[in-house]
Amino acid sequence: MSHEEKKEERSLNFLEEIVEADLAAGKYKSIRTRFPPEPNGYLHIGHASSICLNFGLAKKYGGSTNLRFDDTNPTTEETEYVESIKDDVRWLGFEWENELYASDYFEQLFEYAVKLIKNGLAYVDDSSSEEIAQQKGTPTQPGHRNKYADRSIEENLQLFEDMRAGKYKDGEKVLRAKIDIESSNMLMRDPILYRIKHAHHHRTGDAWCIYPMYDFAHGQSDSLENITHSICTLEFVPHREVYDWLINKLEIFPSKQYEFARRNLTYTVMSKRKLLQLVNEKHVSGWDDPRMPTISGMRRRGYTAQSIRDFSDRAGIAKRDNIVDVGLLEFFVREDLNKSALRRMVVFDPVKVVITNYTKDEEFLKSENNPEDPATGEREIPFSKEIFIEREDFMENPPKKYFRLAPGQMVRLKSAYIIKCEEVIKDAEGNVTELHCTYIPESKSGEDTSGINVKGTLHWVSVKHAVTAEIRLYDRLFKVENPANEEGDFKDYINPDSLQVVKSVYAEPALKNAKFNEAYQFIRKGYFVLDKDSSTSGMVFNRTVGLKDSWKPQGK
Repeated sequence: MSHEEKKEERSLNFLEEIVEADLAAGKYKSIRTRFPPEPNGYLHIGHASSICLNFGLAKKYGGSTNLRFDDTNPTTEETEYVESIKDDVRWLGFEWENELYASDYFEQLFEYAVKLIKNGLAYVDDSSSEEIAQQKGTPTQPGHRNKYADRSIEENLQLFEDMRAGKYKDGEKVLRAKIDIESSNMLMRDPILYRIKHAHHHRTGDAWCIYPMYDFAHGQSDSLENITHSICTLEFVPHREVYDWLINKLEIFPSKQYEFARRNLTYTVMSKRKLLQLVNEKHVSGWDDPRMPTISGMRRRGYTAQSIRDFSDRAGIAKRDNIVDVGLLEFFVREDLNKSALRRMVVFDPVKVVITNYTKDEEFLKSENNPEDPATGEREIPFSKEIFIEREDFMENPPKKYFRLAPGQMVRLKSAYIIKCEEVIKDAEGNVTELHCTYIPESKSGEDTSGINVKGTLHWVSVKHAVTAEIRLYDRLFKVENPANEEGDFKDYINPDSLQVVKSVYAEPALKNAKFNEAYQFIRKGYFVLDKDSSTSGMVFNRTVGLKDSWKPQGK
């Protein structure tokens, strides 16, 4: 059964059940979802799940998805983040029907607020934020309204116009909804709809000095766009009551909010605030550091869009917050790269092998680019008298069932010949500096007539043809599964071995033609991708993931 068939076979998640029931009942002709990020940082793997969910639902049921930027907080939002978000969504393989901004609706939202005031459902409050918090009460004690709640409609309309005109300083006044100050839901206790903020907005400039709060902008924006299924994470459950109340009182298109569980990933943090700390305090090189859970970091590390989509699909949609093992994501990365990555031979820690009976100057051997995909063809690999192999692939006094190179023992060189170790050369300190071997001319790969069977196959690089590169070996950023839940500062649990740099490895010359965003499997070593730090003076490769999960948790 193919992977696609397996995906179709799985049972519907609860959101799919809701959509199918709505369509079957004729509630909507087609569905419309939205992905509404605030442009105040870079997207991470949690956002990727939301992107896949919103766009995936619409695609499955023949609907459409809007990309709407929730840009109602001018002090934290930047155009840089807008562009990075668009890049990430496109890279994941999705295209939105409309690119929209909450700021597109500022005038309409203002008119909605005026309507609430005229209907006696909103008032201007001069209280400080501390006073408002105190007046709201506690979860076990009801709140109480202050004198400003008794202002006339005419006074509220004038004050709200004056707020817009810039007559007041930040924090001097707010506009509040008049709902239920004694509600068991704290968010229903006369929530703030507008606050004064004299700040330059990345799109509207200085046209506005009052900005709508999330609870006022979000549901109304959904309604203006005829969003049928507004999908949020679980922390917005208490907000749903406000969402519905405002839509009902404004008598506008009845968008509906549904919540699913936030997905966390082991060995990392997902809070934008914590990620920003890591960047600002230089624990990582930036938002796109390959150890970061940001989509840009994962792209730079070499993760594929397909693997992230597959991970999101397999991890599923839950109704309770969950933490997913990063090993599951890495499984899908390996599965996808195994099918697409070009094979190359690279020696990390070399020891020289001299083939004493090899008399040619050089020859060019053939090797497949990817055995999983014959369409990728073959490449030529130069072979000569002197080659490098990995130091760990030789042992002078091997144990039983050691199938790599040892004195008197034979191994096959990948896509080349069988060689036999005849002599070990050492320096004055007893370190192995060189191995002298002989080769079996009749054992050429693909043309072997030697009749000799060996169990070990080693990768290698011709010394005189080798090109050098720097490699960066990335691992989990934290030593513990859930650093945010540990005692003390989460940064105390940063893995000191999350990045190891090998300044000079030796690669077959085909790697000189490496391209950005092209995946490579360094045979027996793992999957790698060319990093943006590469230049004409040298190539830099990031390890995307090892060939298998070799992570050892703390204390094990």
